[in-house]
Amino acid sequence: MSLPADRMSALDAELADVVSDPQRPLASLSVLAIKNGEVVYQNQFGHRYIDNANAANSLPANADTMYRIASISKLVTTIGVMRLVEAGTLSLDADVSRYLGWSLRNPHFPDTPITLRQLLTHTSSLRDDAGYYWEYTTPIRNVLVPGSQLYGKGAMWATNAAPGQYFQYANLPWGVIGTVMERATGERFDRLMQRLVFTPLDIRGGFHPADFSASDLADVATLYRKRKEIGGREIWDPSPATGPWLAQVDDYRGEPPVPRARPDYMIGSNGTAFGPQGACRLSALGLAKLMRMLLGRGEVDGVRLLKAGTVTQMLATHWRFDATRPNGGTSEFGDAQQLFNQWGLGNQHFIDVSGPQRGDRLVEGSGFTGVGHLGDAWGLTSAFVFDPKTGDGVIFLVGGIGAKPETSRGNYSAFYRYEERILTSMIRYGLGVAVLR
Repeated sequence: MSLPADRMSALDAELADVVSDPQRPLASLSVLAIKNGEVVYQNQFGHRYIDNANAANSLPANADTMYRIASISKLVTTIGVMRLVEAGTLSLDADVSRYLGWSLRNPHFPDTPITLRQLLTHTSSLRDDAGYYWEYTTPIRNVLVPGSQLYGKGAMWATNAAPGQYFQYANLPWGVIGTVMERATGERFDRLMQRLVFTPLDIRGGFHPADFSASDLADVATLYRKRKEIGGREIWDPSPATGPWLAQVDDYRGEPPVPRARPDYMIGSNGTAFGPQGACRLSALGLAKLMRMLLGRGEVDGVRLLKAGTVTQMLATHWRFDATRPNGGTSEFGDAQQLFNQWGLGNQHFIDVSGPQRGDRLVEGSGFTGVGHLGDAWGLTSAFVFDPKTGDGVIFLVGGIGAKPETSRGNYSAFYRYEERILTSMIRYGLGVAVLR
C-alpha cells in the first residue's frame, strides 16, 4: 500500500524544501505516514552524520537510522508500565512507596499518597526545578526525601496543590517510574524495557546505546545544532558557507557510548540514570510498529503485546485543561502557550486548540486530531501522533536545527514553523486528509 504518485511527489518536494531552507536548515529528517493501520509513506532527508570538513564523509539518513527520540520515550516507557500492570506486578493506583521501599511524599501534603497514575499523567506534584537526572551512583531517595543529602530546598515539590489535583508537565516523574519498575521486577530499566517491549516486537534500539551491537550503533543519528556559545552568549549561524553543524549528542564515530551504569549499580535505586523520560533511540520504523500496535488495540503483525482494554485505558482522557478552573493545571510548557490541553496515561491528546504561536493544532486550517507525544532535546524535535478511530498517524524525527528555534515561531500553534510545515504536508499528502478552511 503506497501513496498515489502525484501525492508522493508533492510530499517529497515539500519536505525537501523544509530541510533545505537556507534560513532554517535541518540536519536530517525522517518521516513516516500510516493509513488504516498500514505504512503508506516513509522517507529520509539530510544526514545522520555530518563531516563539516569533507562532505564526502557525511552519511545520509536512511530507513534504519535511529534517533534519540526525546520525550516520545515517555510514551514508550508507559507501554512497559502497562505490561507490568497487566501482569499484576504494578498497580496504577497503589502508593508507589510500597514498591520503592521508602516513603515518597510531597512534604507540603504529607498525607496524600503518590501513585503511578499520577506520575503517568503529570499530576504527581513533582517538578523539574531541582533537576531530573542523576548519575547511577546517586540513590534517587537522597534527592526526594526531605532532610536527605541532596534534597536542597525541595524545589522538586509543588506547593500549590496536592498529588492528583494539578497537571504540570515534568520529566522527573519518569525517573521515579523507572525506579519503581526496577524495584518491582529486580531488573535494570533499560534491559527490562528490552524484555517487555522491544524484543517481543523485534524492534531495534532501546535506552542504552552502550549495549547496542556495532551495526545498530552505526545507525544512530548524531544530533546537531548550528549553535555555539562564546562568552556565555548563544550564537547561531544557519549559513551553509560559514555555519558548521555542531554535534550535541550521539556522535559515536570517534568515541563509543559511555555506559549509563556500571556493574555495581544497585537496581531500583535510581531509574533516572537510563533516561525513561527521553533517552530511547528508535527509528521511524520502530516507532511505527509501536503506533501500529496501539492502533491494533495491542496487537501488531500477529503479536499481542497488550490487551485491548489496556490500550483503551492508556489512551483515555485522564486530565483536560479547563480555563474556568485554572487551579486544575497549566496548559503551558516553557514559552509554549496552550500546548498541553488534554492527557492520557503517558500520552498527549491533540484537540485542535489554535492561535498565533499557541495551541496544539496539527495541520494548517484544522482537520486532524489525535493522541501521541512530542519530543524536543539536543537539537532534535519529533512527533508521534495518531487517530485511534481512523487508524491514521504520522511520525517525524528532526535530527538537528540550524537556526535559533525562537526565530521560527508557528503561525497557528505552539509548534515551530518548520514543524507546522512538516505536519501539514504529512497530513495533507501522506494521509490525504482534507484540510479545513
